[in-house]
Amino acid sequence: MSDTHSNTVAYVRDTMLPQTEPPLTEKGALKWLRENLFSGWLNTGLTLIALFIIWQALMAVGPWLLNSVWNAGSLRECRDILDGATGACFAVIVDRWHQLLFGFYPRHLYWRPVLALVLLFVALSPVLFPSLPRRLLTFTAIYPFLAYHLLWGGSVWLPIGAALGFVVGALAYIGLKRVNNLLAVFGAVLAPVLWWLVLAGPFDSTMSAVLPWGLEFVRSDRFGGFLISLVIGISGISLSLPLGILLALGRQSDMIFIKSVCVVFIEFIRGVPLITLLFTASLLLNFFLPPGTSFDLILRVIIMVTLFASAYMAEVVRGGLAALPKGQYEAADALGLDYWKAQRLIIMPQALKISIPGIVNTFIGLFKDTTLVVFIGLLDPIGLSNAIRASTDWNGIYWELFIFIGLLFFIFCFGMSRYSLYLERKLKRDHR
Repeated sequence: MSDTHSNTVAYVRDTMLPQTEPPLTEKGALKWLRENLFSGWLNTGLTLIALFIIWQALMAVGPWLLNSVWNAGSLRECRDILDGATGACFAVIVDRWHQLLFGFYPRHLYWRPVLALVLLFVALSPVLFPSLPRRLLTFTAIYPFLAYHLLWGGSVWLPIGAALGFVVGALAYIGLKRVNNLLAVFGAVLAPVLWWLVLAGPFDSTMSAVLPWGLEFVRSDRFGGFLISLVIGISGISLSLPLGILLALGRQSDMIFIKSVCVVFIEFIRGVPLITLLFTASLLLNFFLPPGTSFDLILRVIIMVTLFASAYMAEVVRGGLAALPKGQYEAADALGLDYWKAQRLIIMPQALKISIPGIVNTFIGLFKDTTLVVFIGLLDPIGLSNAIRASTDWNGIYWELFIFIGLLFFIFCFGMSRYSLYLERKLKRDHR
């Protein structure tokens, strides 16, 4: 033992101090309040002002909400029940909930959109949660055609014929890849288009005559409410992401023609309001189609909404690509990977992680923009609320309908934002 140790060992504690509780101001709710609401004189003043405003709002709205009427057949009955008192008439929600959710969809067929919604979560589960079995992705690929048949009905061979177009494209790619990769890509794009334009119709007619299987057909003008918002929103979200990725890659391409096309498309779409594109889909698109062509209005709107969202998505993804250091691209080249393998294995996973907030923000904006279809005659929740308010039973109702519509939109948008936060925490993009 050294001399220094022998002279200092008496001053070294050989037992641990007993654990004690932290001060009340350093734990639990008091700590949160002190750090977030009362950390300084300015923060304290703003907190007191906010509490005063919230109190005044609750005093104004609280009695109206607490004195609600839920069972009445008209606004007049609501007012008779309230007898001059202040109160909300949420009976309109009870009386017209089916219209707000399903529009004019036949009541005896409500099980079809409900089943399509349930199956949507099943189809999304392997995409949103990678821990689930990859075999579920097969159902994810089948779901769009199944959902179309459930919602619109008609012959079962129509969605099957549409699905066969992708099979034809895959076979064309496999067959032409032996000749040339670029030719294989063009073949994979042109073969499905030719199938859908030339052979899909005769295939549907022939098979329907031989085996007339299908569900009761529902016209598109029977769609409405949140049903049409979900159809347009989910279709636009699912289609705009891959198209936006391709546009972002095309804008960064060294091929002048591809880059020019992508730049012109993105800048043109971003410079035109969505409502203009919707009017184009509703009024002008038929002038460019052959005479007698029947092009469903909802399908036209989905195409325009997808193109609009894909332009914004392309810029979000391009921002993620630009944020990657040049060394990542050089590392992919050093490994001997071709362009598509480098994008799939190295570049794009990192770029998409960086772009998560912007991607989800675009999704949320797209879903809320589906309410603009009311201007072209599609009865979304806003359009149906106006129709309900115009009826003799509920003429004069206002806040109750829009509170219900806003609450449902908030649930969907808040769910997307929370999943975005979950995905960011899981990927921990700020720590890797």
